[in-house]
Amino acid sequence: MPISPAEAIHSTLLGKGRGDLTFAVKPQIFCMAKTRSQKEVALAELTEAFKKSKAVVFVNYKGVTVKDVSKVRRGAEKVGVDYVVAKKTLITLAAKAAGYEINAKAMDGNVAVAFGMNDEISAATLIANIGKEVTTIQILGGLLEGKFIDAAGVKALAALPTKQQLLGQLVGVINAPLSGLVGTLAGVTRGFVTALHAIEEKKAQA
Repeated sequence: MPISPAEAIHSTLLGKGRGDLTFAVKPQIFCMAKTRSQKEVALAELTEAFKKSKAVVFVNYKGVTVKDVSKVRRGAEKVGVDYVVAKKTLITLAAKAAGYEINAKAMDGNVAVAFGMNDEISAATLIANIGKEVTTIQILGGLLEGKFIDAAGVKALAALPTKQQLLGQLVGVINAPLSGLVGTLAGVTRGFVTALHAIEEKKAQA
């Protein structure tokens, strides 16, 4: 089945993945694989991404513009996130092969997948932040610690501080006057625990 013009634009402009694995730059791999060997390669590569990622975010990109795609591409490259466009059937099969019972065909719109390869937060933060500016990009849900989390869970995950932010806060704590040390530590801890609690509640409801 031929891809739509929107999918072709979206796929062509996205950035590369890891090593020999090229995500969405070659739309024929993920969107137009027709031969059995092409389909097998696409499935194997996407399955590997599911297995190696520390967190996953599913995105509805229906209605995105070229400008929107460029924002996602640049952002993904900066934070080490692999952003992949693929057919829903392929996403479903790859997720299942990786041990996840995900039915992408039941998800709304055109589905892309953001793989957080370096940490559990970057993919969620990237999509959540871009979604504030680009309303056509919608969070559908995600995967964390082997479990599906809904859109609210992904947003709660995005609210957690990144590794760089934690280091920055630590430096601030070290440089803070002794009188403000306890208050600074308490503030950081409260925010972290609140976000973790929200995610845990979402996982428990899944």
